[in-house]
Amino acid sequence: MIDIKLIRENPQRFKDGASVKKINVDIDHLLAVDAELLNIKKKLQDIVTEKNRIGKDIPKLAPDQKKDALATLSQLKEEEAGFNEQIKDIQPEFDTLMGQVAQPAAPDVPVGEDDTENVELWKWGTIRSFDFEPKDHVELGVNLDILDIERGVKLAGTRNYFLKGDGALLHWAVLRFSMDHMIAKGYTPMSVPLLMRDEVMMGTGYFPGSEEQTYQMERDSLNLAGTAEVPVTAYHSGEILSEEQLPIKSVALSTCFRREAGAAGKDTRGLYRIHQFDKVEQVIVGENDEQKSIAYHKEILTNSEEVLQVLNLPYRVVNVCTGDLGRGQVQKFDIETWMPSRNIYGETHSASRFYEFQARRINLRYKNEKGKNVFCHTLNNTVIASPRILIPILELYQNADGSVTIPQVLRPYMQGKEKIEVR
Repeated sequence: MIDIKLIRENPQRFKDGASVKKINVDIDHLLAVDAELLNIKKKLQDIVTEKNRIGKDIPKLAPDQKKDALATLSQLKEEEAGFNEQIKDIQPEFDTLMGQVAQPAAPDVPVGEDDTENVELWKWGTIRSFDFEPKDHVELGVNLDILDIERGVKLAGTRNYFLKGDGALLHWAVLRFSMDHMIAKGYTPMSVPLLMRDEVMMGTGYFPGSEEQTYQMERDSLNLAGTAEVPVTAYHSGEILSEEQLPIKSVALSTCFRREAGAAGKDTRGLYRIHQFDKVEQVIVGENDEQKSIAYHKEILTNSEEVLQVLNLPYRVVNVCTGDLGRGQVQKFDIETWMPSRNIYGETHSASRFYEFQARRINLRYKNEKGKNVFCHTLNNTVIASPRILIPILELYQNADGSVTIPQVLRPYMQGKEKIEVR
C-alpha cells in the first residue's frame, strides 16, 4: 500500500511507476474518489464541531432556545448519518483502487518489457565442459531410480512428481544445509502455516494480481501459500514493535504451491516448473530507512550466493527490469543458476525489497526513537528452492557412467555417501 499523501503530492510519479510495471490503475479516478471522501469527512468534522458547541451551550439556554438547539442537534445527527452512509458506499471503491497502486521502482531499475530485458550484473563460477554426452536431470533421475514423474502425474496430474531414495535424501539435504547456513548467520528458524486468509494474501501484496496462480480453498476462505514469505512477513501484522526489536531476521522452510496458470506448454519437461516444491525463505523486517533497506537487500542476496558458491554451482545475478517487477517491489535481483540441459541460466532465487509497501497493508509498525509509530520496511529472498535446484546439481555433478557425485557439503546430510549410483 502507498501513502495516499504521496499520491496526492505527485500523481504523475505513480502513473509512470504503474506504466513501466505494466500494471493497470486509474490514478485520476483514485484521486477523484479520494477528494470526495475528504470532502465528506470535512463535513462530518464540521458537524461534530457544531454538535459539541451546541451541547456545551444547551445548559445555559432558556427553554425556547433549548428547544431550538435540540432540534438543530437532531438535524445534525441526521446529516451525520447520511454522510456516514456515503462513506460506507465510497470507501470500498477507494480501498480497491489503493490496492492496485504500484510502488514506483528504484532509480537504478532498468526499464523493460519482460524478463528478456533483465540486466546482468555479474557472474560467478565456471560452466563445466563435458568430455562425454551429458544427460538431463530427468534421464539421470529415472536411470538412478530417484525420480518418478510418470506416477506423480498419474496421481496428481501434470507438473507433479515423486522423489525417492537418494533423490529424496538429496532434496532434503539441500534444504537442511540451507537452513543450517542461515541459522548460523543469526536468522531465527520458523515452521509456518501454509493456509492463509485472504487478508494476509492482500496484506503481503499477492492479492490482487496473483489469484490465478494461487490454489484457493473457497469453501474455507483460505489459500495455499506460494511461499513462506507470506506467513513470515505477516507474523507481526497489526502490531507495534519497539525499535530495539529491529531488524527481525527470519528463515522458514515450507512447502509451496503454484498453479502455474498460463504456463501450458511452457517448461513441461522435468522439475523446472511444477505445482509443489519446498523452499527455504529468508525475510527481514527492518527500520524505515531506505539506506538500511538497501544494505539488507545486499545481505540477503549475499546469503543465497554463499549457498550456491559452497555447492559450486555457476550462476549470474540480474537486475530485474520494470516489466518483470511485482506491484510492491521497489527492486528485485534474481539469481539464475546454470542448467546444462536448458543451455541457459535458469531462475532459482528472487531477492526483493518493498520499503513500507507490505507493512502498510498489514499494519506493521514500530515506535521510533522520537516516540512516533512508523511503518517497517520488509525484504525477502529465496535461500534455496528444491527440486528446481536439483536440476543443476544432478546435471553438473553427473559422471560418464551415469552416476552423480554428491556435493561435498551435502554428504553429512546423506549419511556420508559420496555418489548416487545405478543399483
